[in-house]
Amino acid sequence: MKLGLQIPDFTWPNGASALGADLAAVVRTADQAGFDSIAVMDHFFQIGGVGPVENDMLEAYTTLGFIAAHTSRAKLLTVVTGVLYRHPGLLAKAITTLDVLSGGRAILGIGAGWNEDESRGLGFPFPPVAERFELLEENLQYVLQMWAEGDKPFKSKHFDASRLLNVPQALSDPRPPIMIGGGGEKKTLRLVAKYADQCNLFNSPELEHKLEVLKRHCENEGRDYDSITKTVYHILDIGEDGSKSGELLKELERLHGLGIDVALGMVPHVHNPAVLEKFGTDVIPAAEKIG
Repeated sequence: MKLGLQIPDFTWPNGASALGADLAAVVRTADQAGFDSIAVMDHFFQIGGVGPVENDMLEAYTTLGFIAAHTSRAKLLTVVTGVLYRHPGLLAKAITTLDVLSGGRAILGIGAGWNEDESRGLGFPFPPVAERFELLEENLQYVLQMWAEGDKPFKSKHFDASRLLNVPQALSDPRPPIMIGGGGEKKTLRLVAKYADQCNLFNSPELEHKLEVLKRHCENEGRDYDSITKTVYHILDIGEDGSKSGELLKELERLHGLGIDVALGMVPHVHNPAVLEKFGTDVIPAAEKIG
């Protein structure tokens, strides 16, 4: 069982002027502790489940580039990029750049997008849900062609590009993995079965059912269900003194029993180096023994 660290909040005790140094220290410690991945959200405004909308929020891919420079082994991704925020050509170049400069550690985390308030607030279009899912599938087709051989044109309902040239190509072989976030049973999980290397689901009472739905979509698409890495969003809370480590490990055992490969989420008290060091000495080695 692998663990991924997500950092969703940048309103830190020392303020924006120290955020660069503080973030560098946190991700270096997480990388050394053995977290399999380090992720950020792709939002422009803070979301309600984390804090007030006016709290500090950093642009995702600039931040991942910074994190890449201060780490050496952890994979790097967003959880997850909404298709509304970037043209797929720019998105493919951003992921490719991150992959090249990090030595092949980039993952594309992508979803249909949901945050109407920040989209309207900054003037981004926010089409109806059916169109957002059209955009999601076309984005997936577009970036896959960008990471394939050649530079042929691409034309779809929403995009018309004359030459998908991508030089240098990504270092990841055969390409950066694609993770689709969300548990929508009719569309999202079908797209996971058709295009993705990983899914990302919430650790909810419906988790087992969602996995069964994904399995059926894989059967319909002729896809090997076991070839998809199953990740779940779960808050990784061991307490500031590590007293909740056993509770977390018990939950990881349960998730592993359902077929989950990676638990990814925020770590409370992430600014405290001792918390991340505790993950490195006690939690991550024990999680790896689970399976």
